[in-house]
Amino acid sequence: MSTPYILVLYYSRHGATAEMARQIARGVEMAGLEARLRSVPAVSSECEAVAPGIPAEGALYAELDDLRHCAGLALGSPTRFGNMAAPLKYFLDGTSSLWLTGELVGKPAGVFTSTSSLHGGQESTLLSMMLPLLHHGMLITGLPYSEGALLETRGGGTPYGPSHHAGADGKRKLDDHEIALCRALGQRLASTAKQLETSRG
Repeated sequence: MSTPYILVLYYSRHGATAEMARQIARGVEMAGLEARLRSVPAVSSECEAVAPGIPAEGALYAELDDLRHCAGLALGSPTRFGNMAAPLKYFLDGTSSLWLTGELVGKPAGVFTSTSSLHGGQESTLLSMMLPLLHHGMLITGLPYSEGALLETRGGGTPYGPSHHAGADGKRKLDDHEIALCRALGQRLASTAKQLETSRG
């Protein structure tokens, strides 16, 4: 049997969402599970695919098997008009085979996002990202207010999942509260996955 892992799946053309993914992965590892970072390619405006199968930098592109075999999922995207970016939605639209066989039913999942403006749709993006996960029967894992950073943050962070205010130029780094909340989500996903595995055993 393969080692259980939490899949941290995201789309990012800039650094903020990718950095959040790395911090969530760190939280997963702090809780004793493997984290597997994966991204999705941009949607091409060409009639035929033109991008290489392996990205020039960053995480490898996700395959359905990454989802099929994961013990839990963290799903991340920058905000696009209050919703997830099209490349991530496009990837999720291609997961019908997993839905038909119930591959993701009962697995924990969480969501994360980054925005250019402080009130640029963080909460609506997180909530809309939960919808396909609920259709897959996943167990949504948010952030409780027992996480002190959730009460103290001045940049990003919601009970629906970690968020980040990147600024209009996209260059604002994650602050300590945002990092803490990313790691907290990773830890919650890992600990929940382990508890579920124990109860099934």
